[in-house]
Amino acid sequence: MLKRILIVLGILAVAAAGLFFWYGQPDEAQLSEQAVTGRIPQLGTARPQDIPTIGIAKPVGWAEGAKPTPAAGLQVAAFADKLDHPRWLYRLPNGDVLVAETNSPPREGGGITGWIMGLLLGQAGADVPSPNRITLLRDTNGDGVADQRSALLTGLNSPTGMALVGNWLYVANTDALVRYPFTPGQTQITAKPEKIIDLMGGGNHWARNVVAAPDGKSLYVSVGSASNIAENGLEAEGQLYVDGTPSARGRALILQVFPDSKSARVYAWGLRNPNGMAFEPHSGQLWTVVNERDMLGSDMPPDYLTQVDFGAFYGWPWNYWGGYVDKRVTPERPDLREYTKRPDFALGAHTAPLGLTFATDAKLGGTFANGAFVGLHGSWNRKPLSGYKVVYIPFGDNGFPAKGAKPVDLLTGFLATDGKTTRGRPVGVITDATGALLVADDVGNRIWRVSAAK
Repeated sequence: MLKRILIVLGILAVAAAGLFFWYGQPDEAQLSEQAVTGRIPQLGTARPQDIPTIGIAKPVGWAEGAKPTPAAGLQVAAFADKLDHPRWLYRLPNGDVLVAETNSPPREGGGITGWIMGLLLGQAGADVPSPNRITLLRDTNGDGVADQRSALLTGLNSPTGMALVGNWLYVANTDALVRYPFTPGQTQITAKPEKIIDLMGGGNHWARNVVAAPDGKSLYVSVGSASNIAENGLEAEGQLYVDGTPSARGRALILQVFPDSKSARVYAWGLRNPNGMAFEPHSGQLWTVVNERDMLGSDMPPDYLTQVDFGAFYGWPWNYWGGYVDKRVTPERPDLREYTKRPDFALGAHTAPLGLTFATDAKLGGTFANGAFVGLHGSWNRKPLSGYKVVYIPFGDNGFPAKGAKPVDLLTGFLATDGKTTRGRPVGVITDATGALLVADDVGNRIWRVSAAK
Protein backbone atom coordinates (compact mmCIF):
# COMPACT_ATOMS: atom_id res chain seq x y z
CA MET A 1 0.00 0.00 0.00
CA LEU A 2 2.80 2.44 0.92
CA LYS A 3 4.56 1.71 -2.37
CA ARG A 4 1.36 2.45 -4.28
CA ILE A 5 0.89 5.74 -2.44
CA LEU A 6 4.48 6.76 -3.19
CA ILE A 7 3.96 5.97 -6.87
CA VAL A 8 0.82 8.10 -6.97
CA LEU A 9 2.59 10.96 -5.20
CA GLY A 10 5.47 10.67 -7.65
CA ILE A 11 3.10 10.84 -10.62
CA LEU A 12 1.38 13.91 -9.17
CA ALA A 13 4.74 15.56 -8.63
CA VAL A 14 5.74 14.93 -12.22
CA ALA A 15 2.40 16.30 -13.43
CA ALA A 16 2.79 19.39 -11.26
CA ALA A 17 6.29 19.90 -12.63
CA GLY A 18 4.88 19.55 -16.14
CA LEU A 19 2.28 22.21 -15.45
CA PHE A 20 4.99 24.50 -14.10
CA PHE A 21 6.96 23.90 -17.29
CA TRP A 22 3.90 24.68 -19.43
CA TYR A 23 3.26 27.94 -17.64
CA GLY A 24 6.92 28.80 -17.52
CA GLN A 25 7.65 28.21 -21.22
CA PRO A 26 4.84 29.94 -23.15
CA ASP A 27 5.02 30.98 -26.77
CA GLU A 28 4.37 34.73 -26.74
CA ALA A 29 2.47 36.44 -29.55
CA GLN A 30 4.52 38.56 -31.91
CA LEU A 31 1.44 40.01 -33.59
CA SER A 32 -1.51 41.80 -32.04
CA GLU A 33 -4.87 40.07 -31.88
CA GLN A 34 -6.32 42.68 -34.28
CA ALA A 35 -3.52 42.15 -36.82
CA VAL A 36 -4.61 38.54 -37.36
CA THR A 37 -8.13 39.57 -38.39
CA GLY A 38 -9.97 40.62 -41.51
CA ARG A 39 -10.33 39.37 -45.05
CA ILE A 40 -6.55 39.50 -45.50
CA PRO A 41 -5.03 38.94 -42.04
CA GLN A 42 -1.37 39.31 -41.21
CA LEU A 43 -0.10 35.76 -40.83
CA GLY A 44 3.01 35.03 -38.83
CA THR A 45 5.28 32.02 -38.88
CA ALA A 46 3.90 28.81 -37.45
CA ARG A 47 5.84 27.73 -34.36
CA PRO A 48 4.97 24.07 -33.72
CA GLN A 49 4.85 23.09 -30.04
CA ASP A 50 5.16 19.72 -28.36
CA ILE A 51 3.60 21.25 -25.27
CA PRO A 52 0.98 23.97 -25.66
CA THR A 53 1.12 27.45 -24.25
CA ILE A 54 -1.27 27.49 -21.30
CA GLY A 55 -2.80 30.82 -20.38
CA ILE A 56 -6.11 30.45 -18.58
CA ALA A 57 -8.01 33.38 -17.15
CA LYS A 58 -9.22 32.45 -13.68
CA PRO A 59 -13.00 32.95 -13.40
CA VAL A 60 -13.98 35.31 -10.58
CA GLY A 61 -17.59 36.11 -11.51
CA TRP A 62 -19.35 39.46 -11.52
CA ALA A 63 -19.32 41.63 -8.42
CA GLU A 64 -22.63 43.09 -7.26
CA GLY A 65 -23.75 45.69 -9.79
CA ALA A 66 -20.87 44.98 -12.21
CA LYS A 67 -21.54 44.38 -15.89
CA PRO A 68 -19.73 44.30 -19.24
CA THR A 69 -18.86 47.44 -21.17
CA PRO A 70 -20.93 48.11 -24.34
CA ALA A 71 -19.82 50.07 -27.39
CA ALA A 72 -20.66 53.78 -27.58
CA GLY A 73 -24.36 54.41 -28.04
CA LEU A 74 -25.35 51.12 -26.43
CA GLN A 75 -26.32 49.99 -22.95
CA VAL A 76 -26.24 46.62 -21.22
CA ALA A 77 -28.19 44.96 -18.41
CA ALA A 78 -28.85 41.43 -17.20
CA PHE A 79 -31.77 39.75 -18.98
CA ALA A 80 -31.54 36.72 -16.66
CA ASP A 81 -29.18 35.62 -13.89
CA LYS A 82 -28.63 32.69 -11.53
CA LEU A 83 -28.46 30.27 -14.46
CA ASP A 84 -26.30 27.13 -14.56
CA HIS A 85 -23.66 27.32 -17.30
CA PRO A 86 -25.86 28.91 -20.00
CA ARG A 87 -24.24 28.49 -23.42
CA TRP A 88 -26.76 28.63 -26.25
CA LEU A 89 -29.84 30.73 -27.02
CA TYR A 90 -32.85 30.46 -29.30
CA ARG A 91 -35.80 32.82 -29.74
CA LEU A 92 -39.27 31.43 -30.34
CA PRO A 93 -41.85 33.21 -32.55
CA ASN A 94 -43.78 34.46 -29.50
CA GLY A 95 -40.66 36.11 -28.06
CA ASP A 96 -39.85 33.46 -25.46
CA VAL A 97 -36.15 32.71 -25.18
CA LEU A 98 -34.74 29.21 -24.79
CA VAL A 99 -31.36 28.76 -23.12
CA ALA A 100 -29.38 25.53 -23.16
CA GLU A 101 -27.79 25.14 -19.73
CA THR A 102 -25.13 22.65 -20.64
CA ASN A 103 -21.51 21.56 -20.50
CA SER A 104 -19.24 18.81 -21.72
CA PRO A 105 -20.23 15.21 -20.99
CA PRO A 106 -17.85 13.35 -18.66
CA ARG A 107 -14.38 13.43 -20.19
CA GLU A 108 -12.99 10.17 -21.48
CA GLY A 109 -9.84 8.68 -20.02
CA GLY A 110 -8.23 9.02 -16.64
CA GLY A 111 -4.72 8.91 -15.30
CA ILE A 112 -2.39 11.85 -15.52
CA THR A 113 -3.91 13.14 -18.78
CA GLY A 114 -7.37 13.16 -17.26
CA TRP A 115 -6.11 14.75 -14.07
CA ILE A 116 -4.31 17.55 -15.91
CA MET A 117 -7.28 18.17 -18.20
CA GLY A 118 -9.58 18.32 -15.21
CA LEU A 119 -7.28 20.80 -13.51
CA LEU A 120 -7.13 23.06 -16.57
CA LEU A 121 -10.90 22.92 -17.10
CA GLY A 122 -11.40 23.73 -13.46
CA GLN A 123 -9.21 26.80 -13.75
CA ALA A 124 -11.27 27.95 -16.74
CA GLY A 125 -14.58 27.38 -14.94
CA ALA A 126 -15.51 24.64 -17.42
CA ASP A 127 -15.47 21.57 -15.19
CA VAL A 128 -18.98 21.85 -13.76
CA PRO A 129 -21.31 18.91 -14.46
CA SER A 130 -23.65 19.50 -17.37
CA PRO A 131 -27.14 20.57 -16.20
CA ASN A 132 -28.52 18.93 -19.39
CA ARG A 133 -31.47 21.30 -19.40
CA ILE A 134 -33.24 23.73 -21.70
CA THR A 135 -34.87 26.54 -19.76
CA LEU A 136 -37.60 28.81 -21.12
CA LEU A 137 -37.36 32.50 -20.22
CA ARG A 138 -40.26 34.93 -20.66
CA ASP A 139 -40.39 38.71 -20.31
CA THR A 140 -44.08 39.26 -19.60
CA ASN A 141 -44.02 43.05 -19.12
CA GLY A 142 -41.53 44.01 -21.83
CA ASP A 143 -39.00 45.64 -19.52
CA GLY A 144 -36.03 43.70 -20.89
CA VAL A 145 -35.78 41.32 -17.92
CA ALA A 146 -37.03 37.73 -17.88
CA ASP A 147 -39.56 37.50 -15.05
CA GLN A 148 -40.74 33.96 -15.69
CA ARG A 149 -38.70 30.82 -16.22
CA SER A 150 -39.45 27.12 -16.45
CA ALA A 151 -37.56 23.93 -17.22
CA LEU A 152 -38.78 23.16 -20.72
CA LEU A 153 -36.68 20.00 -21.14
CA THR A 154 -34.51 18.03 -18.73
CA GLY A 155 -32.48 14.84 -18.89
CA LEU A 156 -30.74 15.77 -22.14
CA ASN A 157 -27.18 14.83 -23.13
CA SER A 158 -25.00 17.95 -23.33
CA PRO A 159 -27.43 19.83 -25.61
CA THR A 160 -26.48 22.92 -27.61
CA GLY A 161 -28.43 23.91 -30.73
CA MET A 162 -32.21 24.31 -30.89
CA ALA A 163 -34.50 24.93 -33.88
CA LEU A 164 -38.27 25.13 -34.29
CA VAL A 165 -39.65 23.84 -37.59
CA GLY A 166 -43.43 23.61 -37.83
CA ASN A 167 -44.65 21.88 -34.70
CA TRP A 168 -41.30 20.23 -33.96
CA LEU A 169 -38.57 21.51 -31.66
CA TYR A 170 -35.21 20.04 -32.71
CA VAL A 171 -32.42 19.70 -30.15
CA ALA A 172 -28.80 18.85 -30.93
CA ASN A 173 -27.45 16.64 -28.16
CA THR A 174 -23.78 15.74 -28.25
CA ASP A 175 -24.59 12.28 -29.67
CA ALA A 176 -27.86 12.71 -31.58
CA LEU A 177 -30.27 15.13 -33.22
CA VAL A 178 -33.71 14.63 -31.69
CA ARG A 179 -37.08 16.39 -31.87
CA TYR A 180 -40.15 16.93 -29.72
CA PRO A 181 -43.71 17.98 -30.56
CA PHE A 182 -44.00 21.61 -29.46
CA THR A 183 -46.22 24.65 -29.77
CA PRO A 184 -44.93 28.12 -28.81
CA GLY A 185 -46.47 29.11 -25.50
CA GLN A 186 -45.76 25.76 -23.88
CA THR A 187 -43.58 25.95 -20.79
CA GLN A 188 -42.83 22.25 -20.44
CA ILE A 189 -42.35 19.32 -22.79
CA THR A 190 -43.19 15.88 -21.42
CA ALA A 191 -43.17 13.93 -24.69
CA LYS A 192 -40.42 11.44 -25.39
CA PRO A 193 -37.78 12.47 -27.92
CA GLU A 194 -37.82 11.15 -31.46
CA LYS A 195 -34.31 10.48 -32.77
CA ILE A 196 -33.58 11.84 -36.24
CA ILE A 197 -29.93 10.79 -36.63
CA ASP A 198 -27.07 9.67 -34.44
CA LEU A 199 -24.03 11.95 -34.19
CA MET A 200 -20.46 10.96 -33.36
CA GLY A 201 -19.61 11.83 -29.77
CA GLY A 202 -16.66 11.50 -27.42
CA GLY A 203 -13.26 13.11 -27.56
CA ASN A 204 -12.97 16.87 -27.82
CA HIS A 205 -15.41 19.41 -29.23
CA TRP A 206 -18.63 18.09 -27.80
CA ALA A 207 -21.05 20.91 -28.74
CA ARG A 208 -23.43 20.30 -31.66
CA ASN A 209 -25.40 23.14 -33.21
CA VAL A 210 -28.46 22.98 -35.46
CA VAL A 211 -30.15 25.58 -37.67
CA ALA A 212 -33.11 25.16 -39.99
CA ALA A 213 -32.86 25.88 -43.71
CA PRO A 214 -34.97 28.87 -44.78
CA ASP A 215 -37.39 26.58 -46.65
CA GLY A 216 -37.82 24.37 -43.58
CA LYS A 217 -37.14 21.18 -45.54
CA SER A 218 -33.75 20.41 -44.04
CA LEU A 219 -31.49 21.29 -41.14
CA TYR A 220 -27.77 21.90 -40.80
CA VAL A 221 -25.86 20.29 -37.94
CA SER A 222 -22.28 21.16 -36.97
CA VAL A 223 -20.00 18.44 -35.57
CA GLY A 224 -16.51 19.31 -34.31
CA SER A 225 -13.46 17.08 -34.55
CA ALA A 226 -12.53 14.52 -31.90
CA SER A 227 -8.99 15.87 -31.64
CA ASN A 228 -6.67 18.75 -32.44
CA ILE A 229 -5.11 17.47 -35.69
CA ALA A 230 -6.29 13.84 -35.87
CA GLU A 231 -3.48 12.77 -33.54
CA ASN A 232 -5.66 9.90 -32.33
CA GLY A 233 -5.99 8.50 -35.83
CA LEU A 234 -8.22 9.41 -38.73
CA GLU A 235 -10.62 6.60 -37.82
CA ALA A 236 -11.77 8.66 -34.82
CA GLU A 237 -12.94 11.35 -37.26
CA GLY A 238 -15.12 9.06 -39.40
CA GLN A 239 -14.88 7.35 -42.75
CA LEU A 240 -14.77 10.62 -44.68
CA TYR A 241 -11.27 11.16 -43.33
CA VAL A 242 -10.15 7.56 -43.82
CA ASP A 243 -11.30 6.62 -47.31
CA GLY A 244 -13.32 9.60 -48.53
CA THR A 245 -16.71 7.98 -48.00
CA PRO A 246 -19.21 10.69 -47.02
CA SER A 247 -20.84 9.69 -43.76
CA ALA A 248 -23.30 11.24 -41.35
CA ARG A 249 -21.20 9.52 -38.69
CA GLY A 250 -18.29 11.80 -39.47
CA ARG A 251 -16.72 14.71 -37.61
CA ALA A 252 -15.12 18.07 -38.39
CA LEU A 253 -17.96 18.86 -40.77
CA ILE A 254 -21.42 20.29 -41.27
CA LEU A 255 -24.23 17.89 -42.13
CA GLN A 256 -27.40 18.62 -44.04
CA VAL A 257 -30.15 16.59 -42.39
CA PHE A 258 -33.48 15.63 -43.96
CA PRO A 259 -35.83 14.90 -41.06
CA ASP A 260 -38.64 13.33 -43.10
CA SER A 261 -36.35 10.50 -44.26
CA LYS A 262 -34.07 10.66 -41.23
CA SER A 263 -31.09 10.85 -43.52
CA ALA A 264 -28.13 13.17 -43.87
CA ARG A 265 -25.32 14.11 -46.23
CA VAL A 266 -22.01 15.87 -45.75
CA TYR A 267 -22.56 19.51 -46.67
CA ALA A 268 -18.99 20.73 -46.04
CA TRP A 269 -15.94 19.23 -44.36
CA GLY A 270 -12.47 20.01 -43.08
CA LEU A 271 -13.97 22.34 -40.45
CA ARG A 272 -12.14 21.60 -37.21
CA ASN A 273 -14.77 22.88 -34.81
CA PRO A 274 -17.70 24.78 -36.35
CA ASN A 275 -20.21 26.11 -33.83
CA GLY A 276 -22.40 29.10 -34.53
CA MET A 277 -24.27 28.96 -37.84
CA ALA A 278 -26.59 31.52 -39.40
CA PHE A 279 -27.96 32.59 -42.78
CA GLU A 280 -26.74 35.89 -44.22
CA PRO A 281 -29.87 37.97 -44.97
CA HIS A 282 -28.83 39.39 -48.38
CA SER A 283 -27.52 36.23 -50.02
CA GLY A 284 -29.43 33.64 -48.01
CA GLN A 285 -26.20 31.63 -47.72
CA LEU A 286 -25.12 29.59 -44.70
CA TRP A 287 -22.22 30.98 -42.61
CA THR A 288 -20.34 29.54 -39.65
CA VAL A 289 -17.59 30.39 -37.18
CA VAL A 290 -14.78 27.88 -36.69
CA ASN A 291 -12.18 27.24 -33.98
CA GLU A 292 -8.90 26.39 -35.70
CA ARG A 293 -6.04 24.16 -34.51
CA ASP A 294 -3.72 24.51 -31.53
CA MET A 295 0.01 24.27 -30.80
CA LEU A 296 1.30 26.32 -33.72
CA GLY A 297 2.17 29.25 -31.46
CA SER A 298 0.23 32.26 -30.20
CA ASP A 299 -0.15 33.86 -33.65
CA MET A 300 -1.29 30.97 -35.83
CA PRO A 301 -3.61 30.04 -37.31
CA PRO A 302 -6.58 32.43 -37.18
CA ASP A 303 -10.00 31.28 -36.09
CA TYR A 304 -12.52 32.38 -38.68
CA LEU A 305 -15.95 33.30 -40.01
CA THR A 306 -16.85 31.93 -43.43
CA GLN A 307 -19.61 31.28 -45.90
CA VAL A 308 -20.16 27.53 -46.15
CA ASP A 309 -20.32 26.26 -49.71
CA PHE A 310 -21.84 22.89 -50.52
CA GLY A 311 -19.17 20.23 -51.02
CA ALA A 312 -16.34 22.55 -49.96
CA PHE A 313 -13.26 21.35 -48.07
CA TYR A 314 -11.75 23.81 -45.58
CA GLY A 315 -8.46 22.05 -44.90
CA TRP A 316 -8.59 20.27 -41.56
CA PRO A 317 -6.46 18.48 -40.53
CA TRP A 318 -3.94 18.71 -43.37
CA ASN A 319 -4.15 22.42 -44.26
CA TYR A 320 -5.33 25.72 -42.84
CA TRP A 321 -6.26 29.17 -44.14
CA GLY A 322 -6.64 28.06 -47.74
CA GLY A 323 -3.57 25.89 -48.17
CA TYR A 324 -0.92 26.37 -45.49
CA VAL A 325 0.29 22.82 -44.87
CA ASP A 326 0.34 21.47 -41.33
CA LYS A 327 3.43 19.27 -41.51
CA ARG A 328 2.58 17.59 -38.20
CA VAL A 329 -0.29 15.60 -39.75
CA THR A 330 0.30 12.08 -41.05
CA PRO A 331 -0.43 10.54 -43.44
CA GLU A 332 -0.02 13.59 -45.68
CA ARG A 333 -2.62 14.57 -48.29
CA PRO A 334 -0.94 16.91 -50.81
CA ASP A 335 -3.70 16.07 -53.29
CA LEU A 336 -6.19 18.04 -51.19
CA ARG A 337 -4.21 21.25 -50.94
CA GLU A 338 -5.44 22.80 -54.21
CA TYR A 339 -9.03 22.07 -53.19
CA THR A 340 -8.75 23.75 -49.79
CA LYS A 341 -11.12 26.71 -49.63
CA ARG A 342 -9.81 29.80 -47.89
CA PRO A 343 -12.12 31.18 -45.18
CA ASP A 344 -13.71 34.59 -45.73
CA PHE A 345 -12.77 36.46 -42.55
CA ALA A 346 -10.14 35.91 -39.84
CA LEU A 347 -11.16 36.49 -36.21
CA GLY A 348 -7.72 36.36 -34.57
CA ALA A 349 -5.67 33.46 -33.29
CA HIS A 350 -7.20 31.33 -30.54
CA THR A 351 -10.12 33.70 -29.86
CA ALA A 352 -12.53 30.71 -29.77
CA PRO A 353 -15.55 32.04 -31.71
CA LEU A 354 -18.73 30.22 -30.74
CA GLY A 355 -21.84 32.39 -31.11
CA LEU A 356 -22.99 33.84 -34.45
CA THR A 357 -26.02 35.84 -35.54
CA PHE A 358 -26.64 38.42 -38.25
CA ALA A 359 -28.10 41.88 -37.69
CA THR A 360 -31.24 40.94 -39.62
CA ASP A 361 -33.65 42.41 -37.06
CA ALA A 362 -31.22 44.09 -34.66
CA LYS A 363 -32.07 47.63 -33.60
CA LEU A 364 -28.74 48.87 -32.28
CA GLY A 365 -28.32 51.86 -34.57
CA GLY A 366 -26.87 52.32 -38.05
CA THR A 367 -23.36 51.30 -37.02
CA PHE A 368 -24.60 47.77 -36.31
CA ALA A 369 -27.26 47.43 -39.00
CA ASN A 370 -25.58 45.18 -41.59
CA GLY A 371 -23.16 42.59 -40.34
CA ALA A 372 -22.53 39.70 -38.00
CA PHE A 373 -22.28 39.49 -34.21
CA VAL A 374 -19.77 36.92 -32.94
CA GLY A 375 -19.27 35.67 -29.37
CA LEU A 376 -15.57 35.08 -28.70
CA HIS A 377 -15.32 32.67 -25.78
CA GLY A 378 -11.61 33.44 -25.25
CA SER A 379 -8.27 31.71 -25.51
CA TRP A 380 -6.63 29.21 -23.19
CA ASN A 381 -3.44 28.81 -25.22
CA ARG A 382 -2.23 32.26 -26.21
CA LYS A 383 -0.04 34.81 -24.47
CA PRO A 384 -1.44 37.39 -24.03
CA LEU A 385 -5.02 36.15 -23.83
CA SER A 386 -7.34 36.88 -26.75
CA GLY A 387 -11.10 36.98 -27.26
CA TYR A 388 -13.35 37.19 -24.17
CA LYS A 389 -15.74 39.63 -25.88
CA VAL A 390 -18.50 40.07 -28.44
CA VAL A 391 -17.50 41.64 -31.74
CA TYR A 392 -19.34 42.97 -34.78
CA ILE A 393 -18.18 42.30 -38.35
CA PRO A 394 -19.42 44.95 -40.85
CA PHE A 395 -20.77 43.48 -44.11
CA GLY A 396 -21.29 45.00 -47.52
CA ASP A 397 -24.43 44.68 -49.64
CA ASN A 398 -22.85 41.76 -51.51
CA GLY A 399 -23.32 39.41 -48.55
CA PHE A 400 -19.64 39.39 -47.52
CA PRO A 401 -17.57 41.32 -44.96
CA ALA A 402 -16.85 44.86 -46.11
CA LYS A 403 -13.50 45.54 -47.76
CA GLY A 404 -10.93 46.47 -45.14
CA ALA A 405 -13.32 45.62 -42.30
CA LYS A 406 -11.97 44.70 -38.87
CA PRO A 407 -13.89 43.29 -35.90
CA VAL A 408 -15.54 46.07 -33.89
CA ASP A 409 -15.72 45.58 -30.11
CA LEU A 410 -19.40 45.51 -29.14
CA LEU A 411 -19.27 44.09 -25.61
CA THR A 412 -16.07 43.92 -23.57
CA GLY A 413 -15.09 43.90 -19.89
CA PHE A 414 -15.36 40.14 -19.42
CA LEU A 415 -11.58 39.89 -19.09
CA ALA A 416 -10.24 41.91 -16.16
CA THR A 417 -7.63 44.60 -16.79
CA ASP A 418 -4.99 42.44 -15.10
CA GLY A 419 -5.30 39.99 -18.01
CA LYS A 420 -5.32 37.07 -15.57
CA THR A 421 -8.91 36.83 -14.36
CA THR A 422 -12.25 36.86 -16.11
CA ARG A 423 -15.70 37.80 -14.88
CA GLY A 424 -17.42 35.82 -17.61
CA ARG A 425 -17.10 34.26 -21.05
CA PRO A 426 -19.54 35.04 -23.89
CA VAL A 427 -20.95 32.16 -25.93
CA GLY A 428 -24.25 32.21 -27.86
CA VAL A 429 -25.66 35.43 -29.32
CA ILE A 430 -29.16 36.15 -30.68
CA THR A 431 -31.50 39.11 -31.04
CA ASP A 432 -34.65 39.33 -28.93
CA ALA A 433 -38.10 40.36 -30.14
CA THR A 434 -37.29 44.07 -29.62
CA GLY A 435 -34.05 44.03 -31.61
CA ALA A 436 -31.70 43.96 -28.61
CA LEU A 437 -28.79 41.52 -28.56
CA LEU A 438 -28.78 38.70 -26.00
CA VAL A 439 -25.44 37.19 -24.96
CA ALA A 440 -25.07 33.95 -23.00
CA ASP A 441 -22.29 34.11 -20.38
CA ASP A 442 -21.46 30.58 -19.25
CA VAL A 443 -18.98 31.61 -16.54
CA GLY A 444 -20.99 34.57 -15.23
CA ASN A 445 -24.12 32.37 -15.29
CA ARG A 446 -26.33 35.02 -16.79
CA ILE A 447 -27.63 36.40 -20.06
CA TRP A 448 -26.75 39.98 -20.96
CA ARG A 449 -29.05 42.22 -22.99
CA VAL A 450 -27.44 44.91 -25.17
CA SER A 451 -29.75 47.63 -26.47
CA ALA A 452 -29.58 51.12 -27.92
CA ALA A 453 -28.96 53.74 -25.26
CA LYS A 454 -32.00 55.87 -24.45
